[in-house]
Amino acid sequence: MGIALFPGDDDTSSPDVSWSYTGFDVFRQWLAQTEGFALDEMHGFGGSRPWNDVSTALAPLLNHPDDDGPDLSPTQCAALLPRLQEIADRPQQDGTDPLLQRHIDDARQLAVVLQLCIEKDIDLLFG
Repeated sequence: MGIALFPGDDDTSSPDVSWSYTGFDVFRQWLAQTEGFALDEMHGFGGSRPWNDVSTALAPLLNHPDDDGPDLSPTQCAALLPRLQEIADRPQQDGTDPLLQRHIDDARQLAVVLQLCIEKDIDLLFG
């Protein structure tokens, strides 16, 4: 059992990205760390720091229930995409770390899914 992020176009051939629940948590922790904060200090993740204390275009993804809650709109996808691509394309100091490479690959795959949602003007679904 896990979580998948996919376009809401009812097309089973559309790209998606998926993780185990633990893998999705680790991916989001990595993104938050990249943005300069720890996810576990945030409200909803065991901490008390409010989300309006951090400034990141990734907030709609980071502050989202695993597989429940609202879908992300094409507008939200468009706001997320540039920052996600920037993170994925950033030169890495340790290109041999398999977990880091997995995060980068996942970010790139998620960028493909976000781009499709933007192009088709459809929501990104969590399931």
